[in-house]
Amino acid sequence: MNKKLWGLFSLVLLLGLFTSGKVDPFVANEDPLDSNDRIGQEDWVDSVFSAMTFDQRLGQLFMVAAFSNKDQKHIDEISHLVKTENLGGLIFFQGGPNRQARLTNYYQAQSKTPLFIAMDAEWGIGMRLDSVPNFPKAMTLGAIQNPDLIYEMGAEIARQFKELGMHINFAPVVDVNSNPDNPVIGYRAFGENKEVVTKRAVAYMKGLQDNGVIANAKHFPGHGDTESDSHYTLPVIKHAEKQIWEVDLYPYQELFREDLMSVMVAHLNVPSLDNGANIPSSLSKHVVTDLLQNRMNFQGLIFTDALNMRSVANVNKPGEVDLKALLAGNDVLLYSQDVPKAKLLIKEAVAKGDIKESEINRRVKKILKAKYWAGLDKYKPIDTYKIAERLNTPKTGEVIEKLYAESITVAANKNDILPFKNLDIQKFASLSIGDSGEYFSEYLNKYTSVDHFSIEKAAGESAHYNLMKKLEDYDVVVVGLMGVTNSPQRAFGIAPGDIQLIRLLEKRQNVVTVLFGNAYAAKALEGFGNVVLAYENSSETQKIVPQVLFGGRPGKGILPVTVSGQYSHGVGGYLSDAGRISYGIPESVGLSSETLDKIDEVANRMIMIQAAPGGNVLVLKDGKVVFERSYGYLDYKRTAPVTKETVYDLASVTKVLATTQAIMFLQSRGELDMNKTLGDYLPELKGTNKANLQLKNVMIHEAGLKSFIPHYVKTVAAGQWREDYYSASLEPGFSSPVSNDMFGRDALRDSIWNWTVKSDLLPRPHKYVYSDLTMYFMQAVVERIVNQPMDEFLDQNFYAPLGLKTLTFKPYLKMPLENIAPTENDVAFRKRQVHGYVHDPGAAMYGGVAGHAGLFGTANDLAVMMQLMLNNGSYGDVNLFKPETVEAFTKRQSNISRRGWGWDKPEPENGKGGSASKFAPKSTFGHTGFTGTCVWADPENQLVYVFLSNRVYPAAENNKLLTEGIRTKIHDIIYEAMKK
Repeated sequence: MNKKLWGLFSLVLLLGLFTSGKVDPFVANEDPLDSNDRIGQEDWVDSVFSAMTFDQRLGQLFMVAAFSNKDQKHIDEISHLVKTENLGGLIFFQGGPNRQARLTNYYQAQSKTPLFIAMDAEWGIGMRLDSVPNFPKAMTLGAIQNPDLIYEMGAEIARQFKELGMHINFAPVVDVNSNPDNPVIGYRAFGENKEVVTKRAVAYMKGLQDNGVIANAKHFPGHGDTESDSHYTLPVIKHAEKQIWEVDLYPYQELFREDLMSVMVAHLNVPSLDNGANIPSSLSKHVVTDLLQNRMNFQGLIFTDALNMRSVANVNKPGEVDLKALLAGNDVLLYSQDVPKAKLLIKEAVAKGDIKESEINRRVKKILKAKYWAGLDKYKPIDTYKIAERLNTPKTGEVIEKLYAESITVAANKNDILPFKNLDIQKFASLSIGDSGEYFSEYLNKYTSVDHFSIEKAAGESAHYNLMKKLEDYDVVVVGLMGVTNSPQRAFGIAPGDIQLIRLLEKRQNVVTVLFGNAYAAKALEGFGNVVLAYENSSETQKIVPQVLFGGRPGKGILPVTVSGQYSHGVGGYLSDAGRISYGIPESVGLSSETLDKIDEVANRMIMIQAAPGGNVLVLKDGKVVFERSYGYLDYKRTAPVTKETVYDLASVTKVLATTQAIMFLQSRGELDMNKTLGDYLPELKGTNKANLQLKNVMIHEAGLKSFIPHYVKTVAAGQWREDYYSASLEPGFSSPVSNDMFGRDALRDSIWNWTVKSDLLPRPHKYVYSDLTMYFMQAVVERIVNQPMDEFLDQNFYAPLGLKTLTFKPYLKMPLENIAPTENDVAFRKRQVHGYVHDPGAAMYGGVAGHAGLFGTANDLAVMMQLMLNNGSYGDVNLFKPETVEAFTKRQSNISRRGWGWDKPEPENGKGGSASKFAPKSTFGHTGFTGTCVWADPENQLVYVFLSNRVYPAAENNKLLTEGIRTKIHDIIYEAMKK
């Protein structure tokens, strides 16, 4: 394009900006019908302005750095400047929220004119203050496809700013980072594409300004293509003016149209905009006045970048640099190092005619207008009570969770390995390099058994060789590449040896590499088959990535920069989830964290009154676990605390999560008919009183079966075991474990079966009598049809394919006893503390696998099974039964009781049933367990509640859990949280 055409283009662009831009972004109200506030603004500005001397007005041009983690000397210095120089504002840096709030009140009380309080908080105030969480960095946000989420972030950051009495956030960064070797911007930019940058910058800006905080776009005219850091030297931008207009200035043009209130001018040498020798853009009248104000028609506040940065401080003395910046056209002199000297030099410049006093007055009034807009006409001290808690609300966590979840980018997925499938036929390991990967390991293990290894960065060949040996038996290795830095000059801290280690692993097994850090570091992963970009290494990303890998959440992120040939801008997109559960905070599914916290009170009371020594509570809503807490200890001796991994004896929950599941499986496939009788499936029952009992009546406890039979009584005499039934050691003929050092005779199960078959029925007409015997018979039906022990059948078809590593019978064979909560000190039968063996005596005598009891598990594994039910029989890549089967079994199937087939229900009259809440809809289904457990699923609200405890420790007679209604009260709280 020749000069004449370029000039015409510039003129058209300029006219467009003049007609579309807002003339004064700090006019209080543009609506002519509501002009009172505008008049109030003018009156306040004139009043404050008139009350100041010229020297005091000059003070409004300065903003100095303040810290809340420095000593009294620093506080006194800032206080002195506030009082003597009438500073315009403070920019706070490192410290803590409570300290900063108190200091802000202190400084504001000493200031003649209310102070602007600002912060350079690109990813939130956690960037500067302790005790406050960070929001994602700009590069992470660049991967998010929905800018509305970034608006939410801006709004939440604005709320935090206002809690701390702050008015200006020096964000967003709108640099178009076109240089991967940029040492100062990089991850601070939204990306390399001007549209991507602009859309996200506008969203962030509006989130701030719509909620009363002034946004600041930086670093004008564009810091995206530099190879040096302006904190240390003066970078040179070699772009032609045309390219600067088309790329670097594009975001500013759009932001101006959307009423951006302030801009920060960078310390850059841009010859195409000012051909003076090494003139920083912040000190250039051509850039600040001619370009920004005149050609681009920006009427908002103009801030310098920090005047202590070496790019300007190396060649300009304190005070002198302030004057040059003011003469260039800046309104606010940021991070001034010598305010008194600067004011003196400015006065001399006025006297010499270098700048008119009227021009300075104009800028001061501009600042005062902005202060009025920010609410400083009605200044109130900060309420410091619980300030840290007010800054970090559940809403804060919800926004952060959504942002990180939407950013995760699946950059390479060879053979569609993700999300993981066939969990039962693959052996998984994870490897963290450069970090322990604590949360990464924990959340991987929520989906299946994943053995975790960690290694330091650049550990060396010997360590790598030993690790390779340990990993050789695994089918899948998930590598978390951590310890990544932001330095392109140092290869982002990635050791070549670590990359070689991953390449060697890829040659022999499936490897998924997750980059927890700067996206530009993915250049080292060129050629890898499976790569996921997490952009940052934080507790949030370590928790969320496993959810994407296993299909608990979709992968939606798109790489916002070009890293290499394989990893170019736009890589990623949509990876669907697999219908597995995910994990997050209550507010993300419409529940109230504050209300759910009341569960703590109920659980702690349970422990205090010794209704149970401890327990676990889990709440799942809309497929997401949003509450999972552990309480108390495994026993009253406080041997060990309960954790999320504590395995509990589920007692009668076995009926619905084992036996009923198998029955549903068979019914769904047409191999079992609920209208048939026990005799139809168990020919040996022909001629007995059980032969004609219909399965559908058995499953609703209306077949006339006794409640239970204390079979153990027949095997003891005078309070001791009978030697013909038990042995204290494993020996021929006695190989069935009943408890530790207690073995039943091999024929004991047959004896129990025969005693059960021969038992009397209750008198007719048969009423509803809850019976353990139902599941003895249904277990026999299942095993006869599948020709396999029920526990093996369930493990092969349900638990292992679903990735459930703790849901099992006979856990003492599969996990350390310290992972399992003890139950009763059984003085009547086993004469010992029961630990790791099923509590129910009949189930124990039956070999530990019984239709009514014997299943153990964690709350998380139970949640998966209940989500399977809410998913109508499918979960992940596993389809177990038809939706109509779920409907049939979970609906009320009795005319005289609340029961479904196998499943318990709320009472139809008053909403109560077992431990179910009175608020639970009639479609709710679940079950309780004698040991102090329950599960409830509400399909209308897609809600699951799991409660696990060992209330029978040390004595089963302890019935406080039931009499105090502990489980029901917790269920009530969950519904209360949903209503709020």
